Amino acid sequence: MWKENMMEIKEFFEKYPEVALAFSGGVDSSYLLYAAKQYAKRCTAYYVKSVFQPKFEYRDAVRLAEELGADISVIEADVLSSEDVKRNPEKRCYYCKQLIFSNIKKNALADGYTVILDGTNASDDVNDRPGMKALKELEVRSPLRECGLTKDEVRKLSKEAGLFTWDKPAYACLATRIPANEPIDKDKLAKIEKAEDFLFSLGYTDFRVRTINGHARLEMPEDQWMKVAENRKEILNGLKDMFKTVSLSLKSR
Repeated sequence: MWKENMMEIKEFFEKYPEVALAFSGGVDSSYLLYAAKQYAKRCTAYYVKSVFQPKFEYRDAVRLAEELGADISVIEADVLSSEDVKRNPEKRCYYCKQLIFSNIKKNALADGYTVILDGTNASDDVNDRPGMKALKELEVRSPLRECGLTKDEVRKLSKEAGLFTWDKPAYACLATRIPANEPIDKDKLAKIEKAEDFLFSLGYTDFRVRTINGHARLEMPEDQWMKVAENRKEILNGLKDMFKTVSLSLKSR
C-alpha cells in the first residue's frame, strides 16, 4: 500500500482520542490496543465471547489486556440465534459480523464511545470479504489499514513493544472449518475445538481441522506432514470418536 500522506498511528489517536476497540486477542487487535493505550486518552477493548471463538483466544485476550493495564469488556453473544448464521450461507461472515459488531456498538455507545475500531491491516484483502461490508455499514474504522500498516509491520512493532502476541499464528474463527451451506451447530464446533486442542497438545502449529458431513480433513504446513505420518495411530486414536474418518489434505497451509 502506498503510504505517502498517510497519517501515523499516533496521529490517528490524536484525532480520535476516545475509542472502543473490537478485540480478539490476535496479532492485529493486540497491537492496536497497545497503540491506543499509548496515544488515546480513553479506550476500552470489547471481546465478544461466542461458540465461534476457542477458549485459548479468550485467555490470550484477557492476558494481553491485563499486561497492558487496559479496560476490557466481555460481551456474551449467541451467534447461533441467527438463522442466517446457523444455515451457513456464502455470506455467513456478513451476518455474523453484523451481529457481533452491533453488540459491540450498542455496548460502546452506552459507555460513551462513538468511534468503533477493528484490527484490519493493510495486508488484508477487503475486496471480496462479506464481513468487511458489515463493518462499513456500521461505520467501523480500521486504523492499521488507514495508516498503511501491513501484517509484517504489525508483527515487527508488536515484537518491539514486547507483546507476547507478536508471533501468534493467524487463527480464523471455528465456523470457517465448516463448508458453506452445511449448517453449523454447537456439537460440530465443540468437536472441532477439541480436535484442534488435541493436535496443539502434540506440538502441531498453524493447522486447521476442517469438517465435511462428519468427516475430518487436516490441513497442515508441508513441513509437518512427516510428523503426521509418524504419529498417524496416535492422531487417529485421539480423533476417532469425533469423526467418521480423518484424512490429511495435500493442500499445504
